[in-house]
Parts: sequence; C-alpha cells; structure tokens
Amino acid sequence: MEISCFSIFFVLLLVHCFMASSAVAVRTNITTDKSALLALKSHINDPNKILASNWSTSTSVCNWVGIKCGAKHLRVTSLNLSHMGLSGTIAPQIGNLTFLFNLSFRNNNFHGSLPNELASLRRLEVVSFGLNNFSGMLPSWLGFLPKLQVLYAYTNSFEGSIPESIGNLSSLKVLHLSENNLSGVIPQSLGNCTSLEIIHLDDNNFTGEIPLEIGALQNLTEVTLANNSLADHIPDAIFNSSKIEVISLYMNQLSGHLPPSIGNWLPNLKVLYLWGNELEGIIPSSISNASMLVELELGANYFSGSIPNTLGNLRHLERLNLVNNYLTSNSSTLELSFLSLLTNCVNLTSIVVAGNPLNGTLPISIGNFSTSLEEFEAFDCNIKGIIPREIGNLSNLMTLHLENNELVGPIPSTVGGMRNLQGLYLQHNRLKRSIPKGICQLRNLDELFLNHNKLFGPIPTCWGSLSKLQKLYLNSNKLTSIPSSFWSLIEILQINLSSNSLSGYLPLDVGKLEHVTQMDLSWNKLSGDIHAIRGLCSLVSLSLAHNKFQGPIPQSFGKLISMEHLDLSDNNFSAEIPKSLMKLKCLKYFNVSFNRLQGEIPYGGAIAQFSASSFMGNQALCGPPQLKVPPCETSNVGQSTTTIIERYILPAMIATILALFLICALLRRQKRDTKHNGQGDLLALATWRRITYLELEQATDGFRESNLVGKGSFGSVYKGMLSDGTSIAVKVFNLNIEGGFKSFKAECDILCSIRHRNLVKIISSCSRIDFKALVLEYMPKGSLKKWLYSHNHFLDMIERLHMMIDVASSLEYLHHGCPLPVVHCDLKPSNILLNKDMVAHVSDFGISKFLGNEESITQTMTLATIGYMAPEYGSQGTISTRGDVYSYGILLLETFTRKSPTDEMFTEEMSLKDWRHLKRGQT
Repeated sequence: MEISCFSIFFVLLLVHCFMASSAVAVRTNITTDKSALLALKSHINDPNKILASNWSTSTSVCNWVGIKCGAKHLRVTSLNLSHMGLSGTIAPQIGNLTFLFNLSFRNNNFHGSLPNELASLRRLEVVSFGLNNFSGMLPSWLGFLPKLQVLYAYTNSFEGSIPESIGNLSSLKVLHLSENNLSGVIPQSLGNCTSLEIIHLDDNNFTGEIPLEIGALQNLTEVTLANNSLADHIPDAIFNSSKIEVISLYMNQLSGHLPPSIGNWLPNLKVLYLWGNELEGIIPSSISNASMLVELELGANYFSGSIPNTLGNLRHLERLNLVNNYLTSNSSTLELSFLSLLTNCVNLTSIVVAGNPLNGTLPISIGNFSTSLEEFEAFDCNIKGIIPREIGNLSNLMTLHLENNELVGPIPSTVGGMRNLQGLYLQHNRLKRSIPKGICQLRNLDELFLNHNKLFGPIPTCWGSLSKLQKLYLNSNKLTSIPSSFWSLIEILQINLSSNSLSGYLPLDVGKLEHVTQMDLSWNKLSGDIHAIRGLCSLVSLSLAHNKFQGPIPQSFGKLISMEHLDLSDNNFSAEIPKSLMKLKCLKYFNVSFNRLQGEIPYGGAIAQFSASSFMGNQALCGPPQLKVPPCETSNVGQSTTTIIERYILPAMIATILALFLICALLRRQKRDTKHNGQGDLLALATWRRITYLELEQATDGFRESNLVGKGSFGSVYKGMLSDGTSIAVKVFNLNIEGGFKSFKAECDILCSIRHRNLVKIISSCSRIDFKALVLEYMPKGSLKKWLYSHNHFLDMIERLHMMIDVASSLEYLHHGCPLPVVHCDLKPSNILLNKDMVAHVSDFGISKFLGNEESITQTMTLATIGYMAPEYGSQGTISTRGDVYSYGILLLETFTRKSPTDEMFTEEMSLKDWRHLKRGQT
C-alpha cells in the first residue's frame, strides 16, 4: 500500500515537471516568433503606419494585424501583409517562423532578393510574392518545400531560368510567374508536378519549345505562355486535356498546323488565344465541338482556306477574332455565308475578320445579329456590293469598320437605327449619293470617317445634333456646301473637308470650335476673309490652301501658339505677312506661296527657318536675297502720311539730332583735350554725312551674301562702296532678336562720343523703324582672329607687338581720355580689325558701358564672351575698367601663343593662364 502511494506521488511529480517545461518551451517559441517579426518590421517602410500602431511588444503576437497562430501550439502559422502599401526587404529572420504554412507579401513595393533562410519553412503551403519589385534569381530551394501547393511570384523583376528543382513539388497546384524577366527554356521537370492545375508563365523571355510533358498533366485547367519567344509546334497533347479551360499562347513564334480534331477533346475549353504566331493551314471545322468556347482569337497568323460555317454552332461564343490571315468565305456565291450562320451565336459582342481576302458581299442577314453585338470590323476584306439596309437593326453596335473595301451605292438612311454607335468608318470605298440625314440620329458618334468616296451634295443641316463628335473626315468627295449648324460642333478636335467642291464664306461661328486642333479645308472653292479662325487657340495644324480666300492674314494668328503646320498657299491673300507670325515657336511647316501678298517678309523668329518655296508666287514681297525675292526699297508711292512720317521723316530727324550730338560732343572733346593735355592721339573731327537706306543698298549690291564679311550676336557686317568710291563697312542690326535694338543704341551712344586713331571710325548711321545700321570705316585686312588662325596669313612677333600696343593705346583712351570712362566689355581677336597698314582698331561696342562721374564699377545682365570676361563679370555681372584689363591680358596671351582660351585642351582644372604659368615653370 505504501509503495502504491509513493508511485502515485512520483507520477504526479513527473507530470507537473513536464507541464512546467512545456510552458517554458511555448514561451520560448513565442519569443522566437516575436523576434523574427520585429526583425521584419525593422526592414519595412510603413507609410500608412499599419504595423507601427499594431505590432507592439505590449500585445500578443497572435493579435497582430496579418498574423494568425495555431490553436494548439500557439505558433505563428500565417503571415499575410498583402495590400498594405509596404516597402523594404524581407528579413532573413523570417526563416525562424518554422510553423508557417501561409506567407503572403502580395501587392506591395518590396524589393531585393528572397533570403535563403526561407528554405527552413518546410510547412509552407501558400507563398505569394506577386505584384512587388523583387529581383534576382528564383531560388532553387523553392523546389524543396515539400508541402507547397501555390506559388505566386508574378509581376516582379525576377530573372534567370526556372530552377529544375520545381519538378520536386508533387503537391504544387498553381504556378504563377507571369510578368518577370525570366528566360531560358521551360523545364521539362514541370511534368513531374502531377497536381498542377494552373500554369501562368506569360510575359517573360522564354525560348525553345513548349515541353511535351505539360500536355500530359491530366489536372491542367489553365496554361498561359503568351508573349514569350517560344517556337516550333504546339504539342497536340495540350488539345487533348478534358479539364482544360484556358489556352493562351499568343505572341510567340509557334508554327505548324492545328490538329484536325482540335475540338473533339476540349469539352470545357472557354478561351483559346493563339493570335500573333506563325500558324498556318486551315481552321479545322472540328473546333466547333469545343462547345463551351467563349473567346476564340486566331488573328495575325497565316491561316488560309475558308472560315468554317460551323463556328455558328458555338452558342456561348462572345468574341471572335480572325484578323490578318488569308481566310476566304465558304460559299459558292459572293455572299459571306459564315456571317449568316454566326447570327446563331446570340452572345456575340465582337466580330473581327479584318485583313482577310473575303471577296464577298454582306448578307441581308447581317441585321439578324442579336443586340449583344457591339463591335464589327471587316476592313481590308475586298467586300463588294452595297451596305444592306438591315444593318440599322444593330441597335447596340458601338464600332463599325468597313473601310478600305469596294462598297458601292448609298449609305443607307437606316444607319440612324444604330443609336449607340460611337465610331463609323466607311472611308476608301466607292459609296455614292448624298450623306443621309439618318447619321444625325447617331447622338453618341465620336468618330466619323467617310473620306475618299464619291459622296456629293451638301453636308446635312442637322449635323449640329452630333454634339459628341470629335473626329470628322469627309475629304476627297464631291460635297458642295457647309451648313451654318456645322460650326456648333463645339467638342470637335479634328476636321478634314479637303478636296471637295465646297463654296461660301467662313462665318464667325467658326470661332466656337475652341477645342479643334486640326482643320483642313484645302482644295475647295471657299472665299471671303479668315478672321473667324483667329480665336481657335488650340490649333496645331491649319490648311486653307487652294481656295479663294482674300483679305489680310490676321495679326491675331500670332496668338495661335500651338501651331505647327500652317498652309495658306494658292489663295488671294493680300497686304503684308504679319510680323506676329514670328512668335509661333512650334511652327514646322509654313506656306503662303501664290497669293497677292506684299511688303517685307518678316524674316525672323520661327519664320526664319523656311526657304523661298514658302513665299514664291507673290509679286510684291521683298526681303533677304536667300528667299529669292527683290530687296525691300524705300518708296513714297501709295503710302499713307503716317507711314511716310514713320519710315522717312522721323528717322531723318533722329539722324540729324544724332549728328548734331556727335558734332557737339567732338567739339567739346577737342576743346577739353587742347586745354588740358593736347593729346596727340586724337584725330581731327570727321565730316558727318547722311547716308540713306537706298545708298546702302546700292553700295552693298542689295546686301548680297558675297559682300557679307562677318556675323555677330546682334547683326551682320557687309562690305560696300559708296558712289564717290569710299569703301565702307555696313553693320546691319537684327531687330528680331532680343537685344538687337539695344545694341544699336549702345554703339551709337559710344561711337558718337569717342575718336581715336585705334578705334574703328563711324561715318554715319541709317535708322528706320524696321532697319538700323551703322556705316563704319572699312578695314581691308580683316580681324586679328583671321591672322592668328588662318593658314594663309602670318604675323611675326614685331607685328603682334605693335598690334597689342595699338589696342593698349585705345584702352588707355577709353578708360582715361573720355569725359565718361567707357568699358568695352568684349575685347577679343574677332573685335580687333586691321586697316591696310596693319594698324589695329578696336570695334564692336554693342555691349559697352559708360561709367558715371562717380562710378568705377557698375553691373549688367549682358554677358561677354566666355574665356575673355573677367571672373567677377561672369559670376556677378560686375563690370569695371579692370575687367577690360583682364580681357586684354587674355588677348595678349592668345596673340603671342596662338592658343584660344576656349581651346579643348582647357578645362575647369586648367585655363590659358594656368597653362602659360605651367609652360614658364617648365622652361
């Protein structure tokens, strides 16, 4: 009895110890899981603070969001963080969740590779990494998860091949790896995954053949291998699976024929996508035995023969796409009989047979399609005959494509019965008669293409009811008039009425089309002015060519800032070409040829890119010689009093005032110099002479290009000779660019105030509203730049020294010999000109500055030439006489070394100055 009691006591003690140790073990395992999850949390960016507010050490792991635990052992069995907007990487500590059977990170922004520690999760049944940014290779350890049934890794950046070890997963039912960068061949070992039901490998880079072993998988219901580079034949076994519902192999390079019995063993097939391959032969009529087919797409292959009439037996068919093959109609007559039989498919929503040589006529029975039909595309099919009236019965049709056929006769008025029609495409046929008023009933019409037919008569007046119309193409017909209601189509974006016989005027209502981007009214008989168009600010392309429009081109066209294509050729436009057109920065095509335009061509801005062909055929235009028009001349005939004052009297007055100012300034200077130091460098006051535009034009032979001696930032310099034999240089300023007029004014102000034997002498100026020029002393030896870098010229060291002394002498005068110091700001070899005796003269005062009496430094926004300007000038816009001294130093180095400061050898690390110091150190 005592032994018995002792035994009972001992057993109870053992039980108590076991329970205590078990509790400790459970606590230890829960702690392990918590540590793993907290490590994962530290790797995650959680913008919505989902985990931050929930995964707390103060609460039980099993109550955390996305976590489930087992009822018996209290270990984490499910980790599901799908659709939380998380990012980051997967912590390797997740491999410690050894009781996990469901792991999902789907639809987040996780990146990086999958850690090898996940191989420890031997209980995993479902793994979902889909819709993330994971990369790297698919790990081979995936094939050693013995219980894995579902693997989702689609829409990531995985690369490389599918590991052969996948074939070890005998329990795998779903393999979804679509939309990655996987490559190589599809492994034959997939045939060992006998439980596989769904294989999705589309949108990758797989090559080679479709493994025969896939066809042997008896449980397969879906196989999608689309958009890869798979080649060769499709295994016949794929078409022998009684359970298969989806076969998607489109956009590969598969070839060969479809098996004659293709539909006999596919009782459950609903989707067959084979388009975009290289399949050939006929479409077997047995395909109709796949009676559950909903979508059949065989387009873009090389199928030939007739379209099987048996397709009409597919009572569940909703989409049929046979586009771009070589299929014909199976009929002894011209009628397309397969269409009649397809009317039995009461669920059809889309029929696409375009791009096949059907060579038949549309049957009357086309009107028997059910109200389910929304899309009918049969363009490029050599369809003949008329459009049956019965087509109007297709009340729910949204798109009708019959373009590029051989249809004749009228457009049936019954088209108005297709009340839901959004796109009607009948272009490039031989349709005749007038446009039916029934089209006005198509209130949902968005696009209408009737171009390239033989339609005639007026555009129906009821078209104003087509309020949703955005694209309208009626070009290349014989239409005669546009109703006023037409211009109420305020949503329209594109209009093409070209190549008709339209006549009449453009009403002001045209301005209501504020959204229109393309308008082509060319090759008609329209007349009147075009002021109504000026408000169409969205226009990108406008063609009014070959009409009878007249009047001026509106100045307001300069506000059509989106314009890229403007064709106004072959009309009766008159007056001048508006200068505002130069503002059209997007303009790529411009044509105003063969009109009655006159005056100066505004050759600047966007207009400057166009050649003479854009302006030819206008007898009264003038402008630059490259446009093959006469040069503009000064003439008082037919000009208004205002124009005469603006062009001739006012410039003459300005020139007189400038001359008087120059004379006074020079007299004052001469008096000051005589009184103070009698500087011997000053030349005697030259006699100012007035030179007209006509004299300049004659002197330069119409500013001929052969007389062009140089181009600068703000103008061009032409060589010329006056009637008295005086050689001159005419600097013509480009007033169409920013700073052109300012540069002219600056040079006038400076040159009228200075005289020195080493400065280019001003002879006169010519100033009109649209023309500004300085007449300067001609320097026959050209610029110092030419003598430094031309292989045909040479300067010895003595000549270079004398030139630098000349330049220094001119700078000394500008800085210290003028009433107000002058800073040249742009001293460089191209601005040093040489006379016949090789004496250097400083020129180009377009950006020069006066310094006031109390100023030694000023600021400007105008920059000089890179490489020659002083550092404080380039960085701060600060100018002073010291800046000219810096430029002179660079000029001095360049003159004696023949190394430009902008030479390719000079970078941020070494300049011309540094190079010279380096050379001196080496010597």
